[in-house]
Amino acid sequence: MDAFTAGLLHRIRTTQSDLRQARESGDEFLADVEQAELEDLHRLAAEHGVQVTAACG
Repeated sequence: MDAFTAGLLHRIRTTQSDLRQARESGDEFLADVEQAELEDLHRLAAEHGVQVTAACG
């Protein structure tokens, strides 16, 4: 796995965790920000052929 793929998957996992925490704490604004970031990361992964579902759930 190259550094780009590893970094992208790490950012996706971190963002998923941050999104979960924002939702659990009831911070709707932060949850919206994290959701948008996650969507951007998934788009970037798709553009570069990075498989996300198996690695990040």
